[in-house]
Amino acid sequence: MAVILGSDRLLDSGLLEGRRVGLVSNPASVDAHLQHTADRLAARDEVTLAALFGPQHGFNADVQDNMIETGHARDVRRRVPIYSLYSETREPSADMLAGLDDLVIDLQDAGARIYTFIYTMANCLRAAARHGVHVIVCDRPNPIGGVAVEGPMLQPGYESFVGQFPIPMRHALTMGELARLFNEHFGIGAKLTIVEMRGWQRGMYWNDTGLAFVMPSPNMPTLDTAIVYPGMVLFEGTNLSEGRGTTRPFEISGAPWIDAHTLAERMNAAALPGAWFRPVGFEPTFQKHARQACGGCQIHVTDRDAYRSGLAGVTLMAEYRRLDPARFAWRQPPYEYELTRMPIDILAGSDVLRRQIETDVPARDIAASWDDDIARFLRVRENFLLY
Repeated sequence: MAVILGSDRLLDSGLLEGRRVGLVSNPASVDAHLQHTADRLAARDEVTLAALFGPQHGFNADVQDNMIETGHARDVRRRVPIYSLYSETREPSADMLAGLDDLVIDLQDAGARIYTFIYTMANCLRAAARHGVHVIVCDRPNPIGGVAVEGPMLQPGYESFVGQFPIPMRHALTMGELARLFNEHFGIGAKLTIVEMRGWQRGMYWNDTGLAFVMPSPNMPTLDTAIVYPGMVLFEGTNLSEGRGTTRPFEISGAPWIDAHTLAERMNAAALPGAWFRPVGFEPTFQKHARQACGGCQIHVTDRDAYRSGLAGVTLMAEYRRLDPARFAWRQPPYEYELTRMPIDILAGSDVLRRQIETDVPARDIAASWDDDIARFLRVRENFLLY
């Protein structure tokens, strides 16, 4: 039996009867029958769907690359405006919220701190608190489970659109749990209702839910992508390809100067839990090293419960640097609206990881350095778990 989503329970609840509603969603905002929440709302006589809002990549998720803004539009079929929250604003304005009783958020997260949909949600909560709009978050599964917490913690002073709050890279929370954490612990203070799922358990990965995987963004095509993403997204802060422009983004990485077999041999010699590294050659069709032959490797996760994406990511990054330190480089700003700080620093949440790699701190020691922050986070997180 499939997990019952928060959107299903909201539509069955009668909470929206007689209400004017705005919906924050994208193509992954579907139910177990692949019906979009916007269509289901628009079909209800007792509900007025008054506005649609889209996160990064657009309401239709048709903007392939990251860091490309999308414009506002009008949904001709549903006859409502579509407001982009990845445009000249990343927060709904007073005009956008005017006349709404409820702002419904039904976005599919990927389970990583830097995935911007969770900050679109936080920005909606801030705007709603200022303008007196009730927010309803329809909860959805964390595709990589609700148990394993790992990766570096964001530190004060490194806040950005890819990290607003001090949480680890892999947080193991659902959208509803994150909304409560942001709203209560971090003091946003919006009027908030979480519509919980039924049947979801913390140990579930997406393929345990009985639901079809619809990619939440153009470079998150599969569950396999999501599993490696919390570690491999750090490669966006380097001059190495993170596999954008291939059919296996984040699973594949590399650069034109890398000998794939040497890299894979060294990575497999590291004996990382739950992973095997296969040498690959590839040619990205866009972004870094577009239309250039690259060498690198593909991560094959052999045991997803044992696999630690953060450890794998920093081990691989350090190995790339050791193979050719003269050609390895950190990406320079700007990156995701940050004009001065290094992209790797805002991705990692501080400059600590960059300095550790530059001084050849062993990857396992880097991962161990996250433990104290994670332990503190787990004590806070416990207060906001719904399942």
